[in-house]
Amino acid sequence: MLRHPSTRQAQIIFALLGTLPITLIYSMTRRTTASASDDTTTTTLPAEAVSAPSTFTDRLPLPKMMVFDLDYTLWPLWIDTHASPPLKPGKDGGLTVRDSSGSSFGFYSDVASLLVSLKQANITVGAASRTHTPDLARQMLSMLSVPSETGTTRKAIDMFDYMEIYPGSKTTHFQRLHKQTGIAYEEMLFFDDESRNKNVETLGVVMQLVRNGVTRQEVDRGVELWRKRNNRTKKEG
Repeated sequence: MLRHPSTRQAQIIFALLGTLPITLIYSMTRRTTASASDDTTTTTLPAEAVSAPSTFTDRLPLPKMMVFDLDYTLWPLWIDTHASPPLKPGKDGGLTVRDSSGSSFGFYSDVASLLVSLKQANITVGAASRTHTPDLARQMLSMLSVPSETGTTRKAIDMFDYMEIYPGSKTTHFQRLHKQTGIAYEEMLFFDDESRNKNVETLGVVMQLVRNGVTRQEVDRGVELWRKRNNRTKKEG
């Protein structure tokens, strides 16, 4: 039989929670309460359905590389806890992927447009994820598509120039990205939903914290932050 905690027990519980960083409590709460069987499955819109970020066409400097976390940045799940292998493509041309429990997963709505816009702007695209199931993450990326109103599609995984997907500190991910690309840390902009990953800024990377998935507006905010941090707010060349 379940019992309600005593007043003293409740005081101890709240005292312990008070010693934890608020971001950790947020992460614990969302990981516990988020469900892979939510009624609504997000799917990306066709690339042309969402305008490119306004900062891509204002003729001001842009980062040479933009890097994206995966979980709760490009898609609304933790791939290592919400998706049960094996994965199978959905019957919708790559908009969704289904797992062994029948749950369906897809990108946030602006993802296709953002990936295409990055390619058109000649910006190097990277992924940096600390998931404990890197093979499953790569499989998801290979099954999801980037749709177009013309009817043509590309595999999402083909839109990334570099991918660092494995457990550990994101500083390691960026050190490897820097070594592989030769791009300076100061030319990198990172989008992630967890504030603890701001430790990459010790390297010189600028991180934009996102909530509820990356959007066109979030990318604009990130670019504006990058410009301000690097004193690149005026036209160059």
